[in-house]
Amino acid sequence: MYGRDARALDDVSLSVAKGEFVFLEGPSGAGKSTLLKLLFCAEQPSDGQIVIAERNVTRVRRSAVPYLRRNIGVVFQDFKLLPTRTVFDNVAVALEVLGKPPRDIHRRVTTVLRQVGLGHKLQALPTRLSGGEQQRVAIARALVNEPAILLADEPTGNLDPELALTIMGLFADANTRGTTVLVATHDPSLLAAFPRRRVRLERGRLVHDTR
Repeated sequence: MYGRDARALDDVSLSVAKGEFVFLEGPSGAGKSTLLKLLFCAEQPSDGQIVIAERNVTRVRRSAVPYLRRNIGVVFQDFKLLPTRTVFDNVAVALEVLGKPPRDIHRRVTTVLRQVGLGHKLQALPTRLSGGEQQRVAIARALVNEPAILLADEPTGNLDPELALTIMGLFADANTRGTTVLVATHDPSLLAAFPRRRVRLERGRLVHDTR
């Protein structure tokens, strides 16, 4: 719940085990994006608790939030790319903040950009990319450090069906390596192609949980 008069989420109780892959589904305005933002500490709840790896993140000091986020890969709908940095640099920043050596950064960044079909766009600026290409840069940045948790908000919304399945395959691969994955989507083809636990939100309330 947040805002003085509006409840974006109302009495939602949800537990996700380490290593699970969960789809968040529901219509626009159901609260899917808000839930992901709460997990990433981009929003603060007005009440309730959010516990990640046995740590109540609602009590984390703001100065500690960047350290918490180092283990979380995020793909939000507005991408949050750095417009004056190249595609390579936008993805590399996720490893630079961890102090990874340049050789490892170059290897990992070029690999993940090839995986999302952007191996030929390393030096391009985000402003010269299509919406779908920008989305893939954001996906590559979220995957590059093999995070403990991956949060994705409509990650295939601007992609054609074939590429959407490829991207979801990358998420599934990350999950098999131990990453906990939460994907917000309303795409029935993805839900059919990747049978996983499905949590449905409507009007800010959890109405269905299918394992």
